[in-house]
Amino acid sequence: MSWSALAAATEPEPLPVTLDEAAERATNAAGWVEENWSTWLNTGLRILLILVVAILLRMAVRRALTKLIDRMNRSAQAVEGTALGGLLVNAERRRQRSEAIGSVLRSVASFLILGTAGLMILGAFKIDLAPLLASAGVAGVAIGFGARNLVTDFLSGVFMILEDQYGVGDSVDAGVASGEVVEVGLRVTKLRGVDGEIWYVRNGEIKRIGNLSQGWATACVDVTVRPSEDLDKVRSVITEAGEAMAKEEPWNERLWGPVEVLGLTEVLIDSMTVRVSAKTMPGKALGVERELRWRIKRGLDQAGIRIVGGLPQPADEADADPTAGMAAPSAFASTTSPQSAAATPLPRPDLNK
Repeated sequence: MSWSALAAATEPEPLPVTLDEAAERATNAAGWVEENWSTWLNTGLRILLILVVAILLRMAVRRALTKLIDRMNRSAQAVEGTALGGLLVNAERRRQRSEAIGSVLRSVASFLILGTAGLMILGAFKIDLAPLLASAGVAGVAIGFGARNLVTDFLSGVFMILEDQYGVGDSVDAGVASGEVVEVGLRVTKLRGVDGEIWYVRNGEIKRIGNLSQGWATACVDVTVRPSEDLDKVRSVITEAGEAMAKEEPWNERLWGPVEVLGLTEVLIDSMTVRVSAKTMPGKALGVERELRWRIKRGLDQAGIRIVGGLPQPADEADADPTAGMAAPSAFASTTSPQSAAATPLPRPDLNK
């Protein structure tokens, strides 16, 4: 016989519960419930109140943030209809920036409200929160060290969006990559390069950013002519070409200032360079430079001013030198010259004499 069977055989059989004992136990349970029901009701109502207040507060905050973002978008659309607003405001850029800010604010508000409600519910159950908070602090530090790159990218993205350093449609130089901004995220920025490639740049890796689409740009054109040209005439032709360009569409919107002749930047023996500059719309400097070169070249051709590198100007027949095509006289042409005597071979001696 095993030990379990032996122990079962030696255990005394339970005595039957009498009616008085059952009544006493029921009375004790009812008394315990009667003593604690008020505490349970109080705790339940407190938890329910905390949940209702947290949910209502979260809904109110999120709705307020959504209305604020919508108002920002409507103000951007209203400004966009004006002449200056159409040049300065990018609707897609403003929309993505406002949505990113709204998403961050809504997430932070939900975390704070629901986290505070959870701690209050635990406190309602008489749970000591000190060890829990200490453990959460240690876990947060460990996670922060392990995911520091992710935290760095996230914080950098938040500040880039809040400070409006760049947006969708901007041409930027991020150091590690350059191109047009396609999408701005809280962790990664997408750039489209010159050859069409897509660059995914982590926001934490961007140490410096050069935005080529904010404020205004400068179009610079160098005009190289011969040093014998009249500088006043050259200035007049360039100024007329710039004024005519500023009166035509779409250049009247892309030019934000008059075309200025800054002066000579280089004077050489066979050429001189005149620099022309104009303030333009951001991102439109290259197109303005091409059109300005086109118009300046046409104006110079009509004025008879030749740029360096063109066809040589033919000389007048009256001023032509008749001896220009003659070769220089040679010393070997005269038989009596020392050069001819030195070049004449010596006669061979006659061996028959």
